[in-house]
Amino acid sequence: MAVAPPSYCFVAFPPRAKDGLVVFGKNSARPRDEVQEVVYFSAADHEPESKVECTYISINQVPRTHAIVISRPAWLWGAEMGANEHGVCIANEAVNAREPAAETEALLGMDLVRLGLERGATAKEALDVIIALLEEHGQGGNYYEDANSCHSFQSAYLIVDREEAWVLETVGKYWAAEKITEGVKCICNQLSLTTKIDAEHPELRSYAQSQGWWTGEDEFNFSEVFSPSDDHLTCCSGRDTLEKQEESITVQTMIDVLRDKASGVCVDSESFLTTASIVSVLPQSRSSPCVHYFTGTPDPSRSIFKPFIFVDDVKLVPKAQSPCFGDDDPAKKEPRFQEKPDRRHELYKAHEWARAVLESDEEQGQKLRKTMLELEKQGLEAMEEILTSSDPLDPTEVGDLFYDCVDTEIKFFK
Repeated sequence: MAVAPPSYCFVAFPPRAKDGLVVFGKNSARPRDEVQEVVYFSAADHEPESKVECTYISINQVPRTHAIVISRPAWLWGAEMGANEHGVCIANEAVNAREPAAETEALLGMDLVRLGLERGATAKEALDVIIALLEEHGQGGNYYEDANSCHSFQSAYLIVDREEAWVLETVGKYWAAEKITEGVKCICNQLSLTTKIDAEHPELRSYAQSQGWWTGEDEFNFSEVFSPSDDHLTCCSGRDTLEKQEESITVQTMIDVLRDKASGVCVDSESFLTTASIVSVLPQSRSSPCVHYFTGTPDPSRSIFKPFIFVDDVKLVPKAQSPCFGDDDPAKKEPRFQEKPDRRHELYKAHEWARAVLESDEEQGQKLRKTMLELEKQGLEAMEEILTSSDPLDPTEVGDLFYDCVDTEIKFFK
């Protein structure tokens, strides 16, 4: 069985989070050399009976999809994490379970993240979308751009809006979900739901019994029943990092947690690296906009979190998008992944220089890091002003916000 990379997703609700804000964060741990891009798609109407081509399969399109901004491995259709115009954020985790994941090509967990964002205007709606598509199409296929072996996983999701969050954990088409409205929650690459289950697949328990994994007499504990026997829960290292915070949790707290290598939340190992990160702030008051910070580059401890706000006229950011290879993309041809094209975008290439400096030259590296944090701080302070202001948001001011931040970062690295 492939080893699931140790990614982490977090959410903090008031009063643990500050100023009536819900704070969401995720580190995406993926193969070290994989490029992630940050892409915006505007809301769209679709023809009746049209199809949408996901990573491996096509499914029926819906009449209207919401505007979304996502961070995704550049070779696939779906998303590791992202947000939509209604203040819904979703991230997923590859998990191992007692039942091996299907290698047959179906929907990837990452496709379901994007489909949930495109089709759900609340966290609960997105949950229902994912569950229905899982039932109809199943999940399966290679999670990595790797011709030599198929790395397939089950999936867990953290689905968040301004009012509540749902943790959804899946094994094949079977699933369980827990609703969260307070405190702090962390999910990682292991099943975490135990006995508090607020919704579940109607045949979940009978299936567990039929497999001999549950007697039907003991209390039903989802992760105990479905986790591989050798899985020991180490996921809590991430949760501990966030729960140890004595003060209220802010955007900066979440960024600091995602940058923490000592706790294991920021992955930098021989096989895996945190290839991209997101932090989102969802004010419970609907008069304030949600703000989503993306790195679009690897290793959050050496990256700049850049803000994005949904408005009607968002300026696209080609410099954070990978080259498009169309039908010639080796990920779209069968047999798949016979070649690995260069998927680096302009921001990624500029950032490679910065990473090299930070790693090799102590004096120049410290200077560079200081300036990078200063750039980030300016963005955080500008967003803080928007969130605390009583004036309505001027869309013309923020339509090119992410574009400008990426542009400034590239110029600065040059």
